Order: sequence, then C-alpha cells, then structure tokens
Amino acid sequence: MSAHEASQALEPPKSVADRFIDTIEWIAAIFVGLVALNIFVSVVLRKFFDTSIPDGYDWGRMLMGILIFWGIAATSFRGSHISVDLIWSMANRAWQRRIDIFATLVLLFVVTVQTYTLFDKVKLTYQDHVLTYDLNVPTWPFFAVAWLGDVSAVILIGIRTWRLVFPIDPKPPVSDIRHD
Repeated sequence: MSAHEASQALEPPKSVADRFIDTIEWIAAIFVGLVALNIFVSVVLRKFFDTSIPDGYDWGRMLMGILIFWGIAATSFRGSHISVDLIWSMANRAWQRRIDIFATLVLLFVVTVQTYTLFDKVKLTYQDHVLTYDLNVPTWPFFAVAWLGDVSAVILIGIRTWRLVFPIDPKPPVSDIRHD
C-alpha cells in the first residue's frame, strides 16, 4: 500500500455536499483553463499568422462571464474572497461566529437576487435570439451556463450558512469558519 493510499484510507468518506463543492471547484478551474487557452491561441494567431479566431472576442467575453459566476460559487463557499475584518478581528470567538453568520446570510441574499436577475437575462437573450457576429452562434447557452454557476453559488452559500449555524464540532476552531 502506497503512502497516498494509506492517507486516503484514514480520511473519512466525503459527504454529498463535499463532493458537490469539489465538483464546483473543478468546473471553475476548467473555465480558468478555457479562458487562458482562448487568450493564448488568440495571441499566437494574431502575432504569427495575422488572423484571429472567428468570434474570438465573443467567446472570450462569454467564457469570462461564465468564469466569474463559477468563481463566485467557489470563493463564496470557502470564504476566500476579499474581506475587511477590522471588527471581526477585535471580537471574541462568539461574536466572530455571529458576524460570520450575518455576513454569510447577507451574501446569500445578494447572490440569490443576482441569480434571479441573471435568469431574466438568460430568458431575454433566448427570446431575442442574440447571436455571435461571425458564426451566428446563439449566446443564450453561455448565459445559461453562467446562471448555473450562480445557482451553484446560492447552493454553496446555503451549505456554508448551514455549517456555520449548525457546526459539526460544537466549538470549531476559528480557522475552520474563516478560510482567509
């Protein structure tokens, strides 16, 4: 048995929520790769071949939008987004937990409203039959994938909120609550 197999055998099995979280993070990582690939290929084609990817600008713009919303999902759960913790750092452990719960509930509300409004954008883009310039590819599927990232953010923030309100360990270390 290798060291990797031994360490996996000692780890408890992952819950459905943890597997869902890992999947969201992998999806966000794939879109980072796609955006980087699109940029790299565009630069190489322009620099060395004096040409471009048909609809390259539209692909890049829509892939970046998808990346942003899936990135929101990944960072919102981990709490690794940019934050200012002046009051939180001066508070005791109980108040830090209350601040975390309040902030996560506010984030959940804001992202839920954003998800609702983004769905309207998907619907309007579909109804208006908006197409890319060169290849006439419908743009609504890209908006729909971005919306799914936002839906995933709502689910992940909900899971984060649940875990903050009902911790598995009654006195979790502060580092388990905040992933800065």
